[in-house]
Amino acid sequence: MSEFDKIDPRVLGKRIADFRKVCGKTQEETAKHLGMSRPPYIGIEKGTRPATRGEVVALAGFFGRSVHELVRPDAPNIELEPHLRAALDGNLSESDEVFSAIHQLHEFAVDYCELEKIVGARPFQNYPQEVQAPASRLTDFAEDVAARERSRLHLGDGPVLELRQVLENNVGVRIFSVPTASGIAGMYAFVPELGYCILLNARHPQARQRWTLAHEYGHFLADRHKPGVDYTQHSERIPSGERFADAFAMCFLMPATGLRRQYFDVTNSRDDFQVADLCGLANYYAVSVQAMTLRLESLSLIRKGTWDLLSEQGFKPEHARKSLALVPRETTPVEPYPARYKYLAVLAFREEKISEGELAKFLRTDRVSARKIVLECGERSDDIGSDGSDAVLNVPLERSLLSAS
Repeated sequence: MSEFDKIDPRVLGKRIADFRKVCGKTQEETAKHLGMSRPPYIGIEKGTRPATRGEVVALAGFFGRSVHELVRPDAPNIELEPHLRAALDGNLSESDEVFSAIHQLHEFAVDYCELEKIVGARPFQNYPQEVQAPASRLTDFAEDVAARERSRLHLGDGPVLELRQVLENNVGVRIFSVPTASGIAGMYAFVPELGYCILLNARHPQARQRWTLAHEYGHFLADRHKPGVDYTQHSERIPSGERFADAFAMCFLMPATGLRRQYFDVTNSRDDFQVADLCGLANYYAVSVQAMTLRLESLSLIRKGTWDLLSEQGFKPEHARKSLALVPRETTPVEPYPARYKYLAVLAFREEKISEGELAKFLRTDRVSARKIVLECGERSDDIGSDGSDAVLNVPLERSLLSAS
């Protein structure tokens, strides 16, 4: 029996209605595309008049979707797209590139949920309690929240180099990286069926993506049930939620106690703190020089307005980094999906629960590359064999260490 034969007409109708709304199409326009009047089309959306196979194919093409998206069984009701589109500002509301990124986030979220069901994996969630940001002393409050969250996650007061891995593995946040318009920094949405999903702009440098990730996590702590889109520039007065998220990102990535210790280690050694030291600290914490400068200003460790002065004098952080031969501390490639997502897809394939074609679809690649990912996923170790080469593990990573066999 095909997927089309299995799906309930009411479920299909609701899905058709949701995709129609996401595309901004009216019932009248959609009915006209199908060559029918509006009343029978309304029947399709309500499920009282089942759609034919030909109509489903026509609707999929009209909405820019695949037929599978419309008729896939047990697809969770994850309404990310309408909410994120509603959060767009006027400048980007008609951008096909932004719409594509929102759609990709939606598809990744649905696929993640489906992979968990296929392999029988329970969603991991270690969420902190939601906080209520005050109207005043927002930075002090963000400092306290950041310190408590670092303590909860046992991060100490040093740099968090693998921030994405920490939030994915220790909290259960679903983080995806997709290229989108340069004016978009990131997107975030919480849905009960899946959890908290974050999209980072893959076109941005790693330091910028780290900042965006910490910023979006600040939204998760303070207003997780309100989806949003963050921009690189704010055209109007910055809302309090954005100010808290920025303050949290600054305090979480550059904790005051550890940063002060690093600063005084420098100044106590030679009674000075130079531009080179500033660049070195930024590299140590894997943040931009601008973010480090503003953080030191906020802690009154350097003069207020230092960043503005450096900018006016034509300071180029990238040139300074190359001149000082600073090697980025976090060089891990940012994959489009979480490591756990990839592992679940590989596990489902190894257990023969999905085909090679389905694996390639989940991994957003071709079959040849999908096979390479399967071979690379956990089969090599850091151990050295007797011939001096890397030893290859013969034990599959999905093998249970708890079962008697």
